[in-house]
Amino acid sequence: MTDNLASLCKRAADLVLSFPKSTRMRVVSHYDADGITSAGIICSALYAKGYDFHATLMRNPFSKGLDRLKNENNDCIVFSDMGSGQIDDIEHLNCPVIILDHHQHIRTETQKKVIQINANLCGIDGNYEACGASLSYAFAIALDQRNESLAPLAIAGMMGDKQYIGGIRGYNREIVESAVNKGIVKKNIGAKLAGITLAESLSTSIDPYYKGLSGKDEEVKNFLKKLGIDSSIKIEDLDEKQRRTLHSYLLYLLVKNGCQKNIIDIAIRERYSSEKFGELEQFADLLDACGKNGARSLGLSLCLGDTQTFHEAKTVEKDYKQKILSSLLNLENDGIHEMNSFRYFYSDDSSLGGVIGGVAVNYIFDEKKALFSLARKDDEIHVSCRGNQMLVKKGLDLGSAMKLIGEGLKGHGGGHKIAAGATIGINQEKEFLEKVGALLSHQLKVSA
Repeated sequence: MTDNLASLCKRAADLVLSFPKSTRMRVVSHYDADGITSAGIICSALYAKGYDFHATLMRNPFSKGLDRLKNENNDCIVFSDMGSGQIDDIEHLNCPVIILDHHQHIRTETQKKVIQINANLCGIDGNYEACGASLSYAFAIALDQRNESLAPLAIAGMMGDKQYIGGIRGYNREIVESAVNKGIVKKNIGAKLAGITLAESLSTSIDPYYKGLSGKDEEVKNFLKKLGIDSSIKIEDLDEKQRRTLHSYLLYLLVKNGCQKNIIDIAIRERYSSEKFGELEQFADLLDACGKNGARSLGLSLCLGDTQTFHEAKTVEKDYKQKILSSLLNLENDGIHEMNSFRYFYSDDSSLGGVIGGVAVNYIFDEKKALFSLARKDDEIHVSCRGNQMLVKKGLDLGSAMKLIGEGLKGHGGGHKIAAGATIGINQEKEFLEKVGALLSHQLKVSA
């Protein structure tokens, strides 16, 4: 842990511990896998110290959510996986605030009552080297070293935030190596196979998305027949020869479909599991499904150890996966709008748009353009956008683009260079698309 991160976390921990145990701490986090694991870590750490908590998982802490907080009588609020982009509003809250964030920040200096712990201000790249759950884990360790047992949740957050692409590095790597060395998590190498049978695993696979197999039961059965593998075989019953054969052909499919090398490299890779949460990327997928399919509290309860809700969560995930697969199949066929410097599509659900875009940009389309999802809701348009590491190296910065354009249209925006979002007025779509085209063309030095 960097000295700056450690000292800031100690300061935040000292603030919490200065309150009497009768204090109920307010926890606000994002509603995706990284945000849910972040909240799980913080709530677990607070409860272990004798504090009650009131947790809320938000899509974004913009005006409506922050207005609700202003009307509450809170002693202390902890924001995780969000907050740095909303400093101006957060400083108007009437209590001390701790921010644990890895997204782009507005400014470095804050009012005395706000402790901003942002990875990017601690010499850690918030795009690749630390996520919300990583920083929440650092805070939990500062509260009590025994919170090392929460490392599986931190690793699940990394998996949910896709920070394994290009290899786990930075502060994330410190957490993983320590957890492996201490036996808190186990490590093995393999493909992500989530399902009872092999056929189910492949036909419902979203990330990786196997173009020609995902969402297509009959094609999967024919594929496995050609490999000489029984489609009804259970994952754990595959022998070593079958696994090697399967892995080779899955990699071949990704190469054939034109996936980038860094995406192909993560198809067969190191995977981590814990006794309590199982395989941690699969656990992150389960949390993401709960958060984005209307069951946010269910996801948090899983992080807090409520095993009774597992089967209910799996039902939510099954429904969620089917929605994603249907949308991806539609994009494969005829659901995309091409612009000079980006692509975009329409989504019925803003929560799903970013997920669909993140998968499609890596597995369906070529690497030359970022992909935007637009979802109309009431009097707003919710935008999610995704790029790739090649585009970022060429100058793409979706986070700054969404902040500049979103605020310029009297809305909101921000995020990472590679993934971001915005909210604009319902009648501003045409102007928004024009501004995106111009700004991304400037970033990538291509003609508008």
